[in-house]
Amino acid sequence: MSVAPDIRPARVRRLGRQPYEPVWRAMQRFTDARDAATPDELWVVEHEPVFTLGQAGKAEHVLAPGDIPVVQVDRGGQVTYHGPGQLVVYPLLDLPRLKIGVRDYVCRIEQAIIDTLADWNIEAVSRDGAPGVYVADAKIAALGIRVRRGRTFHGLAFNVAMDLEPFRRINPCGYQGLQVVALGDLGGPSSIDGVAPQVLEHLAAQFGLALSDAPAPVLAPAE
Repeated sequence: MSVAPDIRPARVRRLGRQPYEPVWRAMQRFTDARDAATPDELWVVEHEPVFTLGQAGKAEHVLAPGDIPVVQVDRGGQVTYHGPGQLVVYPLLDLPRLKIGVRDYVCRIEQAIIDTLADWNIEAVSRDGAPGVYVADAKIAALGIRVRRGRTFHGLAFNVAMDLEPFRRINPCGYQGLQVVALGDLGGPSSIDGVAPQVLEHLAAQFGLALSDAPAPVLAPAE
């Protein structure tokens, strides 16, 4: 896959560990307020335990949530789990300015994760009709996106070193019995800090971005 040739500035905002809903609402506000001159951003976060159910999500795929909250959200896709030890990156990009479409956008995110895994000699693939990245038959990264007026929000969730038990409480991404795996279980780094720089580097290469750090956004309390 070709890499975007034009280099554009983009801001990286590192949010640390946060509950899901305030970050989601902040993404919405950013996307609604931005204009043609607003620089793109990449938000890096680790979420408190939560199941999120996308616009196409069916409640029957949430089998036994227990004490983990379920949040209905405005991204595409079915149900997934976010929790400690999972690297979440939200690319807030202007696709027309980058001169790419939604399908290409998804493919570039997947390729960035595949390239990251290759840094640790782990072979990974994407699958037609099932967005995300897979090692053998197990899913290691999930994608759920929303595009509003050509601007993206939501993004990718990369299992780094996490308790995978909550995935057994759902049909991940709507697939019964889908296996999941974490990078730490495959011999890769066992901390988000050991993985995030590579993920950001490969995302920057795919989208032609020159990254610089910026303060974390202001988050309102969960509603």
